[in-house]
Amino acid sequence: MIFRETALAGAYLVEPERIRDERGFFARSWCAEEFALHGLSPRLAQCSVSWNRKAGTLRGLHYQRGPHAESKLVRVTRGSIFDVIVDLRPASPTRRRWFAAELDAESGLMIYVPEGFAHGFQTLEDDTEVSYQISVPYRAECAAGSRWDDPALAIAWPEAERRIVSERDRAFPTLEAAPC
Repeated sequence: MIFRETALAGAYLVEPERIRDERGFFARSWCAEEFALHGLSPRLAQCSVSWNRKAGTLRGLHYQRGPHAESKLVRVTRGSIFDVIVDLRPASPTRRRWFAAELDAESGLMIYVPEGFAHGFQTLEDDTEVSYQISVPYRAECAAGSRWDDPALAIAWPEAERRIVSERDRAFPTLEAAPC
């Protein structure tokens, strides 16, 4: 596995090293030992999947508050997404900065989202499926979010013919209204 630091402290793009032959390829998508060697949480408590019918579907920005803050590894298993992470950690030198990467099933590129980050994505294709490997179990009482279109963040989301955002995600406060 190849770990590439992003512009946000503690967040990484993770590229599987593909071993190819006439059958196709083999690659690791998770290795607790390698994650620990890079100072990342090697804990895996839950795996989840998100299927999205239409291009332009936007989910986020979601996070879990302490004491159940989560780190996660995000990978696209079908289709493609514009994936966004936002550093919400109070003492971080990259606090309230965002980073985005295009993830797709073909490349297998993944993003490691540390504890204290918000995460969201917009699908770029119909029938897109996203897989999450998460460090702690989901706790509804700790679930939170921030507006995907918060002017203070000014995230450069891709244009969408029709953007689909849930009522729940539309109702999240801005960071100014509910600072993390």
